[in-house]
Amino acid sequence: MIRNASRSTRRRAGLAARGPDGHWVATWTSMPQLTEPENMPPAPFAGDGLVFAGSTLRQTLRVTLGGRRMRLRFSNAFGGAALPLTRVAVALPGGGRAGTGEIRPGTSRRVTFHGRPSVVIPAGAQAVSDPLSFDLAPRSVLTVTVHLAGGQRSSAVTSHPGSRTTSYLLAGDHTEDAALAGAAPADHWYLLSGVEVWAGPSAAAAVVVGDSLTDGRGSTTNGNDRWPDRLADRLHARRATSGVAIVNQGAGGNRVLDDGLGPNVLARLDRDVLAQSGVRWLVLFEGVNDIGTAGAAEAAQRRVAEDLIAAYGQVVRRAHARGIRVYGATLTPFGGNDAYDDPGGHRERSRQAVNEWIRTGGRFDAVIDFDRAARDPAAPRRLLPAYDVGDGLHLNPAGYRALAEAVPARLFRDEPLPRGFHYD
Repeated sequence: MIRNASRSTRRRAGLAARGPDGHWVATWTSMPQLTEPENMPPAPFAGDGLVFAGSTLRQTLRVTLGGRRMRLRFSNAFGGAALPLTRVAVALPGGGRAGTGEIRPGTSRRVTFHGRPSVVIPAGAQAVSDPLSFDLAPRSVLTVTVHLAGGQRSSAVTSHPGSRTTSYLLAGDHTEDAALAGAAPADHWYLLSGVEVWAGPSAAAAVVVGDSLTDGRGSTTNGNDRWPDRLADRLHARRATSGVAIVNQGAGGNRVLDDGLGPNVLARLDRDVLAQSGVRWLVLFEGVNDIGTAGAAEAAQRRVAEDLIAAYGQVVRRAHARGIRVYGATLTPFGGNDAYDDPGGHRERSRQAVNEWIRTGGRFDAVIDFDRAARDPAAPRRLLPAYDVGDGLHLNPAGYRALAEAVPARLFRDEPLPRGFHYD
């Protein structure tokens, strides 16, 4: 309780929420998901009802916005039992590289929770660490190492399988070791859901909500060349947008209307967008999986298109109530994809109907035309061959770069909200 705290303590507490010298801004996120059996930690780090026991987990991630103070978020959103973290440390990775198990000597710093080195996170909850002085350069890679002495007594684990980044597991406490010789690799993120930095008042985050096209399927493992990564590079090359953090809340297989791999967008909006620190913009690029998994019959496709449009309106209304601008991205082609491209073309007509509404419906604060950026002008139902990873649906790194270049940088200028913004 702050009631009995000193005046200086009360002042610091107030500034920690938002003050003239700055505020907390999310600089990296990973959407929490329930780990599927094939994405569980490798043996011997997952057993019957017990995971991570006596192990060290080392993970790397690329932030967007930098800062001199930071804090971490750990999620137990889908854990079936309490999550006890014994020790946590942050460091700079060897060579500044993503996906390495080495850290730069002399850079490791211990992370605390309410002044303690450990924390127990109840099932369904999250934990935010104490602020830590740590020089973090914009668009640099950070290493986070966790030791779990007793492990988590559950087979339900929170993770982000589509990390496109290599993590490492090793038996014993190696939290501050410079290298993890003999560690087992796993191309997934576990437990860690966010990094925040203390930034100036004008700094802010743009949250990207999407599916595998935002999560980066087809991008380079440890290459950080998803389209949100490329967008951050573009924005930070301009002084006017150098204070913008791009945080990726995409997940492969995710849908707007129904649960898939992870909760649907309407269910996860509060956790993954509205509860994030320093959010000023939301980019919504999702709906292909709703269309592709709905029945191919004309009536079913007409219904899913109508439901998607209504859901987009719900997202806009809820975000506007928090003072967040919402940008709608058109859905990219899937012609030629074995699973989604039906012979009757009903799913393609749904995609066209949804895109027409995104472009002309007037509900979004701006439109980002990814369809136009990615399609083949000679065959608009299909991706441009130079961008197609090979399945007619997902993009390669060149395609993701094209998406990033299609986003107008002016959308992320620091401007006041228009009159009546909250009352739509």
